Amino acid sequence: MRKLFALTGIGAAVAVLVASNLVRPAVAAPPASAPRAVPCDADNANLTLPAGFCATVFVSSVAAPRHMVVAPNGDVLVIGNSVRANAESGGGMVGSGLYLLRDANKDGKAELVKKLATGSGSGIALANGYIYHSSARTIVREKYTVGDTVVGPTETVIEGLYAGGHTANNFVILGTTLYLNIGSGTNSCQENDRKPQSKGIDPCIELETRAGVWSFDANKLGQKVTDGVRFATGMRNSVSLTVNPADKSLWATMHGRDGLQAPPVGQWTRTNEYGSENPGEQVNHIVKGADFAWPYCYYSTEEKKYVTAPEYGGDGKESSRCGGKSQPAYVFPAHWAPNDMLFYTGSVFPASYKNGAFIAFHGSWNRAPLPQQGFRVVFLPLTNNKGGTHQDFAIDFSNNGGPGKDGKLHRPTGLAQGTDGSLYIADDVGGLIYKVSYKGK
Repeated sequence: MRKLFALTGIGAAVAVLVASNLVRPAVAAPPASAPRAVPCDADNANLTLPAGFCATVFVSSVAAPRHMVVAPNGDVLVIGNSVRANAESGGGMVGSGLYLLRDANKDGKAELVKKLATGSGSGIALANGYIYHSSARTIVREKYTVGDTVVGPTETVIEGLYAGGHTANNFVILGTTLYLNIGSGTNSCQENDRKPQSKGIDPCIELETRAGVWSFDANKLGQKVTDGVRFATGMRNSVSLTVNPADKSLWATMHGRDGLQAPPVGQWTRTNEYGSENPGEQVNHIVKGADFAWPYCYYSTEEKKYVTAPEYGGDGKESSRCGGKSQPAYVFPAHWAPNDMLFYTGSVFPASYKNGAFIAFHGSWNRAPLPQQGFRVVFLPLTNNKGGTHQDFAIDFSNNGGPGKDGKLHRPTGLAQGTDGSLYIADDVGGLIYKVSYKGK
């Protein structure tokens, strides 16, 4: 029996949509102390959750499920990733693509698993009467009517997305504008990528086409990636991109750089352990023209500020290249790999969660020689666009010591809020989607 723990002292936050412009309706709830009839697995799907919460394995047959969105009728739409499926998920699953999952009898498990379209990526949105999703090096869409189990023909919205480097290509849609994360092609814009003693390209030419957020017309077909307009820059790889419905602003979580363990360039005297604990993983509140400092600077967990990258003359302390850069709203420990962010807008969870942010951490390969970390979902309160103290929400994603990367056989990736106020968590390594419900204390 896994122990449960309570979260307390969580303030109100700004309400944010996750990876789409689908507004989840508020759900009426009984008093927090009243027990609710909700589906629960006897072992809470092997998760440790706060007191009063329980979980089921919603589906276990979709390979490498990444990001999700919930339709107004409660159907879950999810995009799978073939690279992850081939590398980490093993066999016995239905493969990558766009899937519809339906729990008709409300037992917390999907009876219907229906492939709607091909595709392999991370991005998904429900907007303007269409499902938008990633497909290899494109963003595509299909006409979709809520409740249907078929979609219209596939249309290409953006093509020619860059190959190589960071290619999650996640996006959000706000009105008629599609905002696309274009990750960097390199780790730190070196002359020779990831090679010790290789200097940084100065100025970094990647910033002209990658490592930022670009805007596109969501309703225009056949756009090239070069048709986009740069909205913000200095963002190495923002695997989660979200929209705040309160003020229509953009938010993102960013994967920080690697390679601070090795002696990069110049008079670098940091230890390997320093590289395990740096840089901090950023939560960024994005405004037009923002610059979050990559590749010239990174956020030091020791100095509590941006410092100049060694490839550009830094020593782990000085910050001569970092003046005027946009500051993060919150910083998490290094190499946790935040992959999705969802701000809870329902009324079923206790009031302390209202409008706070859940963040899913995939975990990383790059904390050696220290133990790997991440592999969890946390809750982050936000006030005035700044984060409070984060608290673990879902932990103990199974580590059975098998052959999976870093021994972790389950890694949280995507988040979505159900119409019943529940929380869905996608696990792209284990091929699972969990449903977390609140039953009361």
